[in-house]
Amino acid sequence: MRRPRHGEAFAARATRAVRRIVSSSAAREVASATRSAEILQQPVTTGRQIAVTSIRGGAGKSTVAALLGTTYAHYRQDPVLFVEADPALGSLPIRLGAESLRWTTGDVADIVQPQMSLLDVTGYLVQLRDNAWLLPGSQGRIGAMLDSRSYERAMVALRRYFGVTVVDCETLPAEVARVALSASQARVLTTPATLDGVASTHAVLQWMRGLPPHVIAGTVVVLTEQAPHSGIDLSKAVRALEATGTAVHVLPYDRHLAAGGPIRTELLAHSTRKTAARLAAEVFQLSQKRH
Repeated sequence: MRRPRHGEAFAARATRAVRRIVSSSAAREVASATRSAEILQQPVTTGRQIAVTSIRGGAGKSTVAALLGTTYAHYRQDPVLFVEADPALGSLPIRLGAESLRWTTGDVADIVQPQMSLLDVTGYLVQLRDNAWLLPGSQGRIGAMLDSRSYERAMVALRRYFGVTVVDCETLPAEVARVALSASQARVLTTPATLDGVASTHAVLQWMRGLPPHVIAGTVVVLTEQAPHSGIDLSKAVRALEATGTAVHVLPYDRHLAAGGPIRTELLAHSTRKTAARLAAEVFQLSQKRH
């Protein structure tokens, strides 16, 4: 097995280090990071649920969900939960480095009872780093099922135990994905930074504008660059999507993410870590506006 790659080349890391030393932009960068940290550490009165979805596979949905949840777990004191609401052999457990998968979302829906303590509940979850936990959608089996009623029961039962829950949904328009989007306090819609990806996502956002206003207002779009040069005008793409009333973030190409496998934060490019922190802070702020 090859060694994990850094998200950016050594020359790029060295150049950035020099610029940080000689440039006043370092102070602005520190101030921005401090603001994000303050937002991410805000207390919650009820657990926040954040749904991550896309309209097609290969859009970086599970990668973005993993980056978001890992960021929350790093900054927050309360426990963070990852829920895989996608039983079709999703990649979230791989991205999180989960080695064993026992119970699934469908199983836990029938197990968790109101009188259970956090210690009882976490016995059915996969423990991760930084006080984070994973509830997988399958046990590596093809054909595992998850219906919307089981999903709703599981989320209602688990919500009170975790400060933030990040849900890696099926792709739209699957039923569970639509239920998760409606029930969550904030939503992240991922799309590849391609012409057809942007066009399809624009159409979905126009459809969402016909839903209750809180849905589009609480949605953030993430454009994922899956190659070093996306081949499209990113600024133009961002403006087109922002015109629908949503915030847009660009997740830049990262060699470490592109290689697949478990995400190691220390190997991510600086721009990736910075984007993940800003995205997590904005999505968390949106989730705080809806109860």
